[in-house]
Amino acid sequence: MTDRYAVIGNPISHSKSPLIHTMFARQTREDISYEAIEAPLDGFAARVMALRGKGYKGCNVTVPFKFEAFNLATQRSAQAEAAQAVNTLQFSPDGDAILGDNTDGTGLIRDIRSNLGFVLHNKRVLLIGAGGAAYGVALPLAEAGAKLTIANRTADKARTLAASFSSLRPVVSSGSLDDIADRQFDVVINATSAGLSGDRIPLPPTVFASGALAYDMMYGRETPFMKFSRAQGAARVADGLGMLVEQAAESFFIWRGIRPETAPVIEALRKFQ
Repeated sequence: MTDRYAVIGNPISHSKSPLIHTMFARQTREDISYEAIEAPLDGFAARVMALRGKGYKGCNVTVPFKFEAFNLATQRSAQAEAAQAVNTLQFSPDGDAILGDNTDGTGLIRDIRSNLGFVLHNKRVLLIGAGGAAYGVALPLAEAGAKLTIANRTADKARTLAASFSSLRPVVSSGSLDDIADRQFDVVINATSAGLSGDRIPLPPTVFASGALAYDMMYGRETPFMKFSRAQGAARVADGLGMLVEQAAESFFIWRGIRPETAPVIEALRKFQ
């Protein structure tokens, strides 16, 4: 019998998740179906419970429902607690528990390490932004051994995020974008939504150390951050498509206990861009 899964968001028609999980299923020969479902902005919980009632095994969650998914989960992983957001729900076989996880950080780390070949341990890593995307990846970056600095236009928001990891200080520091004017980093990660609006992030041109990686968590187009990074001599510039596939693979592993190969899926998706 085919096990059913879905991704829930609003809007959702642009989602690549059904294509990704279909490729995972073919590769692993798992008997699953996966679809994109739009929930009303005021009807996320009801839509999830309806899916569970129909026998769905779990679902992914995307904007704007990750915080609601966190509240809906009855059990949460350490990653979900750190992010205060959930992007993967699994329904227990007995129907009583809803397990919540956040695979964004795992996806980012795997993409940087395995696909891009960059070492994070003991590297100076700048995380730009202090919103939901940054919350999802900050702790995994610190746990990977990065010397993490969180910078945001509003310094207080960056400090609030860094304070969540007080036990990891001095590994994690924070401040405003002005505070990094004279510093260089080995990895610079854009976790803001500036790419959607076309805004340029006011970074100093000297922010990139020799051999640095510039990584934008957005995907699908050349963002102002990526253009700036190329112009300022970043050794490698990458978008977040690999992260998208890697976080999906982690969700697939949570549900099915099988870790699919991501490289051929990333390569296939690049051809569609």
